[in-house]
Amino acid sequence: MNIHQTPFTPVGAPIHRRVMSRMETALAARRNVLEIIPALAYRQPIVSGEMLMRWHMLADPAGYRRVMGDNLANYPKSEIMRRMLRPAIGDSLFNADGAEWKWQRQAVAPVFTHRNVVALAPAMTATANRAAARLAARGGQAELVSEMLGATFDVICDVALSGREHFDGKTFSAAITRYFQTAGRASLLDFLGFPDWFPRPGELLAGRSVKTMHDMVAAAIEARRKQGGGAAGDLLDHMLAAQDPETGQRMGVESLIHNMQFFIVAGHETTALAIAWALYLLANSPAEQDRAHDQARAQLGMRPATADDLAAMPLIENILEESMRLYPPVGLLARTVLAEDELCGRAMKPGDIVFLPIWALHRHEMWWERPDAFDPTRFDGPRRDKYQYLPFGAGPRVCVGANFAMMQAQIILATLLARFRFHPAGPGPRPVMTMTVRPDPGVLLAVEEL
Repeated sequence: MNIHQTPFTPVGAPIHRRVMSRMETALAARRNVLEIIPALAYRQPIVSGEMLMRWHMLADPAGYRRVMGDNLANYPKSEIMRRMLRPAIGDSLFNADGAEWKWQRQAVAPVFTHRNVVALAPAMTATANRAAARLAARGGQAELVSEMLGATFDVICDVALSGREHFDGKTFSAAITRYFQTAGRASLLDFLGFPDWFPRPGELLAGRSVKTMHDMVAAAIEARRKQGGGAAGDLLDHMLAAQDPETGQRMGVESLIHNMQFFIVAGHETTALAIAWALYLLANSPAEQDRAHDQARAQLGMRPATADDLAAMPLIENILEESMRLYPPVGLLARTVLAEDELCGRAMKPGDIVFLPIWALHRHEMWWERPDAFDPTRFDGPRRDKYQYLPFGAGPRVCVGANFAMMQAQIILATLLARFRFHPAGPGPRPVMTMTVRPDPGVLLAVEEL
């Protein structure tokens, strides 16, 4: 049967069909942020309500263009989101706004130019080859999230630190998971109206995880300072040399730790999840997996993919794009309104919260045909409105490492699909978002070597 006539419809997040109370919303947000998205948000461009403050759930490309692009300064990140991230990454690039964000962005951008990303491709190829060897040695079944996290961690350490001398990947990954489960969950106190200065339990519980991660990053920074920076040309060298052109300010130790922490976590977590979700979808879509295998095998044989191979395997990119449409790395963002504005014909007032449910935007009935179905062919045609599809954000704050992430994901996925066939091995995972959209309890698949 033709896969394009009966595309696989993967498991999605529960959708609440009624308005939840404040307590129900708070509990749902702690369990899974995706659960607070109302059903109307998948059918209407904007949904509004009031719970301690006026809120708006925006799922309209033109509205996203206004919030993320044309009037960006009027919609800074909400304090709730900042608080969840601040213990780990402080006021680094992801959390900063205005001039503070601008000079930090300028400091890291050279690392992710096309030329530099292509120069990193051999490290990605080596990582893909090691990942394939581990799966071959394991045999039988494998949990693909942990496998891919290990693979992508190697690459981001090369980019950020020219190696992982000061890092234990398993310990660091476990600390990330603990952080997401504590400080990375929305607090009941936020929904009950407690003031910002009141300590949140998650922040206190996250202390040990933060220390574990920061100690490793700090050791790498101190070693580089002793060696003298500049020779490696990696992300840390660029940050050590960075200087605010207006104030002359340089990054202090704390700022360096926070920025490096952010890039190490974001640079491997989101890529690993994209690959793992793609493999889950392909395992449940045999015809699409056959097409992808045939294309990868014809180009690669049994060798690992390189950057030069990617143009000959367009289906690999389409699969990743469609996987990130269904399972975006970050499913929901929040912004605070500073000054009066209008979105979708609705008045925005100072202090309003604008939720950006990328999960709903990507599955919206107004913008996508068969929005819940897995169909990579929807990315064959002309590119759509860039504010309709936002796995890496958009506007001035689009993810600086998007090209790096996509190249890495394509190289690893193509290498695996050329060598293995993946099959379901149990019930489908449930997508759960704390900070990122992770599969719960994981992506367990049967792995057949070809």
